Amino acid sequence: MRTARFGQRLLTLCVGLLIMAFGVAFSIKAGLGTSPISSLPYVVSLFTPLTVGVATIAMHCVLILLQILLLRRNYHPVQLTQLPVAILFGYLTDFAVWALQPIPVTSYPESILLCLVGILLVGVGVSCEVNAGLVTLAGEGLILAVCQTFRLPFPRIKVCFDCTLVILSIILGVIFLGHLAGVREGTVAAAICVGLVSKQATRLLFHPDPAKATS
Repeated sequence: MRTARFGQRLLTLCVGLLIMAFGVAFSIKAGLGTSPISSLPYVVSLFTPLTVGVATIAMHCVLILLQILLLRRNYHPVQLTQLPVAILFGYLTDFAVWALQPIPVTSYPESILLCLVGILLVGVGVSCEVNAGLVTLAGEGLILAVCQTFRLPFPRIKVCFDCTLVILSIILGVIFLGHLAGVREGTVAAAICVGLVSKQATRLLFHPDPAKATS
């Protein structure tokens, strides 16, 4: 029973990562800005030989290192499972970006539609990842490490973390590309809506109303 339960959770995690990867790819394809967590690796991929997925893996490695530096003796080695998850997510993102290449985007309404699809998929993917209950992604892990170290509330640090990534993306884009890249109206929409979509997906997929199910 425990093995079956673990297998179910692992499958949920992998499906969530795949859905998130396609959400990121749809956001990139839309060209209206990616979610805050993806904005930095996307911008880095524009002025380096790295793909978005490899840049994502590199960013997650830095985030894991920061967790270790913050928590030190309180860092649990089991959290190193964030690394293989980050590698899987990075390569799934590159696959999703490749798979969506043939899709044409010729108008702003089409960009908006793809952006909304991206936000929806990222939200559903986050819900699957969280409800799998196996491992937190490196970004969330760093936020929890900061909260534990400095006794600060999670929502405040989450906002600061997202804003930091967006600001770094803006700075790097201006310095290395000469213009704003990866941060647009879609970034703001993702920051506002991904959490809401994730909550609704959790309610519908993992905690459905039993009264409605039997009616």
